[in-house]
Amino acid sequence: MPRLSPDNQEELQKHFSRPSMPIQFLLPPRAEEYNANIHQTVENEGGTIARHNVKPMGSERVEMRKRQVCAAQGPAASAPGPRGVGNRGPNACCFCWCCCCSCSCLTVRNQEEQRLRSASYELRTEDLPICEESPGPSLEEASAWAQSFDKLMLTPAGRNAFREFLRTEFSEENMLFWMACEELKKEANKTMIEEKARIIYEDYVSILSPKEVSLDSRVRETINRSMAEPSPHIFDDAQLQIYTLMHRDSYPRFMNSALYKDLLRSLSEKAVEA
Repeated sequence: MPRLSPDNQEELQKHFSRPSMPIQFLLPPRAEEYNANIHQTVENEGGTIARHNVKPMGSERVEMRKRQVCAAQGPAASAPGPRGVGNRGPNACCFCWCCCCSCSCLTVRNQEEQRLRSASYELRTEDLPICEESPGPSLEEASAWAQSFDKLMLTPAGRNAFREFLRTEFSEENMLFWMACEELKKEANKTMIEEKARIIYEDYVSILSPKEVSLDSRVRETINRSMAEPSPHIFDDAQLQIYTLMHRDSYPRFMNSALYKDLLRSLSEKAVEA
């Protein structure tokens, strides 16, 4: 190996004895942006992004970060579950579909029962005669009606005329109830007594009936206790109460009504012609 000259050795020694300078490496712009955003963290559990000392990134990097967060949350967090019994839609009513169905069924059932009950009442009303069979009253008989209510109610012609007047006042059920009670007293068969008593109760005593008559609580309680084993006289107290009501309330108006006055005038004209 060739040996160095004394001059070259001196130059080489000076060169290595110089203080060393630090070497700096210049990073590209993208590398600097990456180092600046190295502290960014993503919290996947809450589904939110927390940034610490983060400089604004470019639109492409922001879009990429949004996609990463959406992918971390998963499709189950954003997609609505299928509609079923446990998941109600926005138009669900009541508590659940089963409740809605049951409510609708109950409503339809109640309407059907109400329709059948009304039809039963109409049928029973049609079965009753419009008036009792009796010859027309004479002038003397009609004039006697003004003497007392008892004389009016004793004759079929008087009851028919009074019932026609009650119909104009929408209180015909009072006379119908009184007549039904009179028919019940004539019954001797136990089975028929129970059946007729039940019909009278449902038609005129029950608070659900549209033809309910006005009775006080004492009379109603007595009837309710006796309905287990009804007798022909189960409605005697109620019948007396309705009889008194017609006597005090409706009878005076009937005496002053145009219906009664026209009847007297017609009978007077017939008597004069005869």
